[in-house]
Amino acid sequence: MPVSLDKELHEHHLFRAEALSETMADCILVGLINNMPDSALVATERQLFQLLDTAAGSLRVRLKLYTLPNVPRGDWGRQYMSRFYSHIDHLWDRNLDGLIVTGAEPRAPSLADEPYWRSLAQVVDWAKENTLTAVWSCLAVHAAILHLEGIDRQPLGNKCIGVFAQERMLDHPLMEDVPSRVGIPHSRWNELSEDSLTSSGYHILTKSADAGVDMFVKLQEKSLFVFFQGHPEYEAWSLLGEYRRDIGRFLRREVEGYPTMPKKYFDEQAEELLIGFRNRAFLNRCDELLAEFPVDRVAANLKNTWHSAATRIYRNWILDMTARSTRSRKRPWSSMTRASALSH
Repeated sequence: MPVSLDKELHEHHLFRAEALSETMADCILVGLINNMPDSALVATERQLFQLLDTAAGSLRVRLKLYTLPNVPRGDWGRQYMSRFYSHIDHLWDRNLDGLIVTGAEPRAPSLADEPYWRSLAQVVDWAKENTLTAVWSCLAVHAAILHLEGIDRQPLGNKCIGVFAQERMLDHPLMEDVPSRVGIPHSRWNELSEDSLTSSGYHILTKSADAGVDMFVKLQEKSLFVFFQGHPEYEAWSLLGEYRRDIGRFLRREVEGYPTMPKKYFDEQAEELLIGFRNRAFLNRCDELLAEFPVDRVAANLKNTWHSAATRIYRNWILDMTARSTRSRKRPWSSMTRASALSH
């Protein structure tokens, strides 16, 4: 069992008693800052834990959970984070091998107006000096790039949601044995353009003709920052859950537009069922209709076609992190040496 949580979290649903004998010295230490909304907290933990677990192989990973203040949460979410997550203030005086920072549901027109903006910007600055590598996901990508480069996300006319074919653009250690073309889930209202990123020194690893840039990297001081505008960690049913949630918001009149159906995700029969439900929603727009959403029939044929590629990418990330951790223990690196070892 290569991935474990601290013994203090013995009541957590992902805790493994058999991992207690592992010492910290035996493990790669990875922090997870989970900013997802309450409804996705547990699912996000499970997705990332299982992906790391599959990717790690015989390598052992110790996962530390951290929470940002001011991320909007309900009573259950605040209690859950208080019970299982360390406050971000506990992070500042320690070093981690790796860090994963998830996105959050956007609420403000400007990222700088989000209630957690200042804390998230502090995490970005801390990670440059105190990790070997850091993964940023979805909205966390946009926040990090805004803070680092002053490049703002660009709003999309419609939500980018679906499974989009990504082309591998560079030969890079993180792309070793990853297929040259792979579908990756995306679910976002904003994007960063390729031109703005490349002009600031970022290396594009994968991109899509339909969804734009997905994965890109840049060495930031001591740490290799890895960015995903998409969600390789998603399970087969994740996009369905988001689509149903958005339909519920439409039915409750929290939003005016009916949500965009995820592209290249459902089979033809499922799409026909969903179009039929959409027609009913326009005729009878009420919250009670959501109970009749054909979730079981639609989910029956969903497949996680990206799992193998996602596992390979995270396997490469763990291997690269392990190699650089070993090198850093053997001798101090100069900035020039780090840049030479990790540049393209």
